[in-house]
Amino acid sequence: MLATILAFFSFIYRGKMSKNERSFIMVKPDGVRRGLIADIIKRFEQKGFTMVAGKITQPSTELVQQHYIDLKDKKFYKGLCEFITKGPVFPMVWEGLGIVKTGRQILGETDPAKSLPGSIRGDYCIHIGRNICHGSDSVESAEKEIKLWFKDEELVDWKPAGYDYIYE
Repeated sequence: MLATILAFFSFIYRGKMSKNERSFIMVKPDGVRRGLIADIIKRFEQKGFTMVAGKITQPSTELVQQHYIDLKDKKFYKGLCEFITKGPVFPMVWEGLGIVKTGRQILGETDPAKSLPGSIRGDYCIHIGRNICHGSDSVESAEKEIKLWFKDEELVDWKPAGYDYIYE
């Protein structure tokens, strides 16, 4: 909580977003089984973002239910949780200036039919129930999701060689 408050005031003081903003992005079982992990990673890397964590894992029902707890009253909640636990997923943590907002744009609309060509969902998806990825919808959600899926020691702080060619 304190970190969120400090980050907010740092944003206001400097008048710009932090280069260290993080977002949680997950390739769902349909994306993993279709062999799209590398294509999805490539989109984020080409934009200039830095992956600071990633792993292939078979999530438990409890983990998935907790992840999607905000949707528990929706009629699709049970089916969504069952689908996410059907196969391996590839959760990742990405870092960079405006990653949450831009990450959602890279992914496209939740409903692939509303996604623009050039977005991941616009290029690879047809049906809303098989939309390949999940992306945090806010910095606050990202922080919760990252803590849910990754231990602190799994997050790597590093600076890519091209960093100075992406940021001033």
